[in-house]
Amino acid sequence: MKIGVLLKQVPATDTRIKINAGGTGIETGGVKLEINPYDEHALEEALKLKDAKKANQVVVISIGGAGNDQRIRDGLARGADTGLWIDDPALEGADSLTIAKVLAAAAKAEGVDMLIAGKQAVDNDNAQVPAMVAELLGWPQALVISELSIDGGAFQATRDIGGGLRQVVKGALPAVLSADKALNTPRYASLPGIMKARRKPIAKKTAGDFGVAVGEPMVVDANWTLPPERPAGRILQGEPAEVVAELVNLLRTEAKVL
Repeated sequence: MKIGVLLKQVPATDTRIKINAGGTGIETGGVKLEINPYDEHALEEALKLKDAKKANQVVVISIGGAGNDQRIRDGLARGADTGLWIDDPALEGADSLTIAKVLAAAAKAEGVDMLIAGKQAVDNDNAQVPAMVAELLGWPQALVISELSIDGGAFQATRDIGGGLRQVVKGALPAVLSADKALNTPRYASLPGIMKARRKPIAKKTAGDFGVAVGEPMVVDANWTLPPERPAGRILQGEPAEVVAELVNLLRTEAKVL
């Protein structure tokens, strides 16, 4: 079985974000980039299946510009076999559907038997692409999974659906899955893995190489703003009874939580 893993390059979660002058996104200069954290869990699950001899090949598929090859190389260092880097200026600012069309075409061209991604990317938090890819491919899907087992050409996945309830989904491969953080604990790249990754192939393609024409996006990002700054804290002083009374009053009249 060949597994495709979707990896996205995103700003590190500890990066200080600044909005660009046009309000269409963030300033990317000087921003530390990393693999989307949820995608790390997707990669780990694919590698676990390979370790268990239930898969014999893992390919990392990623769309992105400058520096994206380093994220792919990180995936190869952890144990993936090959990488596919879709580097196309026409995809800059593309909407989720366009990205999904390219990824679906890439997965089909790679001949993967299963496609797994993180449940969402931490930059835009849209959580749309995995479901769109599954629909475009006509494959079964199980999203936001916390457990996975593969038996021959079938899969069983468990989803935490809130309120302490869990849903078990069964289906036949090929399928599209998306990983929650409860699925596993991602491994780190070892020194031998880093050395081997230098020799592993990364194919570089464009959307056109997969027959996907990139037109005007149906959804455009605009009017980005940072959240309002949190007001400074207040320290109440005085006798305990007076402080408690003042605190309750503020919670009712200012914070409006009572």
